[in-house]
Formats: sequence, C-alpha cells, structure tokens
Amino acid sequence: MRKVPVGAVYLAGLAPLGWIVWLVVSGGIGVDPVKEIEHRLGKIALWFLFGGLAITPLRRFLRIDLLRYRRAVGLVAFFYVGLHVLVWLVLDMGMLWAQALGDLVRRPYLILGVAALLLLLPLALTSNTASIRRLGRNWRRLHLLVYPAVALAVVHYLWQMKVVQPQGWLWLAGFGVLMALRAVPRRR
Repeated sequence: MRKVPVGAVYLAGLAPLGWIVWLVVSGGIGVDPVKEIEHRLGKIALWFLFGGLAITPLRRFLRIDLLRYRRAVGLVAFFYVGLHVLVWLVLDMGMLWAQALGDLVRRPYLILGVAALLLLLPLALTSNTASIRRLGRNWRRLHLLVYPAVALAVVHYLWQMKVVQPQGWLWLAGFGVLMALRAVPRRR
C-alpha cells in the first residue's frame, strides 16, 4: 500500500478553513459572523490538537502508524490556534490593545487560551529538522508542553460556555481518555 504524502495532510488541513470561507461568502455563517468564525476556528484547532495526541495511542493499541504525520497535524493545529487568536484580536477587538487587555481581565478564560498559545508557540517554532537536531533529547522534553497546552485549551473551551453543554464534557472526557491511555503500562 502506498503511503499518503505528508503534504496531503497540510492540504487537507485547509479544508475546514475553506468551509468557513464558503459559509462567510454564502451568508451561512450566522447572525454574529465574527463570534461564529472565532468559535469555529477554536473548535477546529481542538480537533487537530486531539488528532495529534491520538497518534501515539492509535499506534500503540491499534497498530495504526500515523507517526510520520504528527508534525503536520501539530502545525495545522497551531495554524488554527493562530487564526483563532488573530480573529479575536483583529475582528473582535479591532486591534485595540487596551480593549483586548480589558477583555482578558473581564473574561479570565481568555488568559487560559493565551497561555495555551504561548505553550504551543515554542513547539511550532521547533517543529523542524534543524531544531530537532540542535535540541537533541531536549526536543522531546520541550514537546511535552503539548499536554498542558491542550488541557488549557479544553478548560478555555469549557469555561467560555455560560452553561457547559454535553459537547464540552465530551472534549474533557476525550482528553482524559487520551491521557489515561498514555498511563497504561507497556507489555513486554
């Protein structure tokens, strides 16, 4: 069986963005387009973050080896996280920094989102072959930041809901399952 080129993951990763653009152009995005775009980008980022976390358990327990795509999935996730924050800063806050800082104070869940972004930033910047070589074993240690980053992203998502809906609890449960699978001892 032929392997799918890694570039196809990047290309497929643009499909959700294409869908959002289509919804905006066709007028199907809803009554508050900025909020809807912002939320959709955040959910897409979560899907890709979870996809990246699921690669190791899939390999370990189901023998589905997608390891060669993990970097691409992670970078696509970071792309959507960046777009999510950019929409908040540019479209929602209008690049008014004082307003954005006030928003952070009024809505503390935003601080968790920013913290997740700051944890993911060094991962995205070091997701290249040169950084892997330069950092050696420390590269793996650095990339363990993905776990607290995703945890913060999930709590950010839950907290932004006025009332946590079932979908929110599913995200939390999914994260719990992915973390629990990592704790299962390996068989000899």
